[in-house]
Amino acid sequence: MLEIKIITSKDTLKVRQAVLRQGKSLNNCIFVGDDLITAKHFGMFFDKEIVGIISVFENKNANFTSENQLQIRGMAILEEHQKKGYGKLLMLECENHATIKKASLIWFNARETAVGFYKNLDYSIIETPFIIENIGVHYIMYKYLQ
Repeated sequence: MLEIKIITSKDTLKVRQAVLRQGKSLNNCIFVGDDLITAKHFGMFFDKEIVGIISVFENKNANFTSENQLQIRGMAILEEHQKKGYGKLLMLECENHATIKKASLIWFNARETAVGFYKNLDYSIIETPFIIENIGVHYIMYKYLQ
C-alpha cells in the first residue's frame, strides 16, 4: 500500500543520506530550517516503509517578486523505488500544501540530472547554473501557482 504522511525532519535523514548525501554523515543531512514550525516534511510510504521524502519551507528567493513563496528541499526517492511515479506524487503533495498556504510560487534548487523530471511537472528553469560545493551543478526551478 502506498501512502503519503507528514513526518518529522529526523524521519527524512536516512533517505536524504542514501540519495542526496551518499557517503556523508547523518549530521550532513540536516538542513537549516528543518525544525521551524513553518517547515513541513512529507514521507512516501510503501508497505509501511519510508521510500521517499520531500520538505517544504517558507523562504523567499530574490529572483522572484512574489510575496508568499515556498521552497522545496530534499526531494528524494530511494533508488529501488525510483521511476514509479512516487516523486511526482510527492511534488503534487507539496503543490497541494502550497495551495492551502496560499503560496503564489514554489521554487527550489534542482540537480542538473533532475531538471527533466521537474520540467515534465511544468516547472521552469532559470538557465544560469551554479555549483553547490561537494554536491554538483544545480539550477533554480520554479512554478507560479496563482
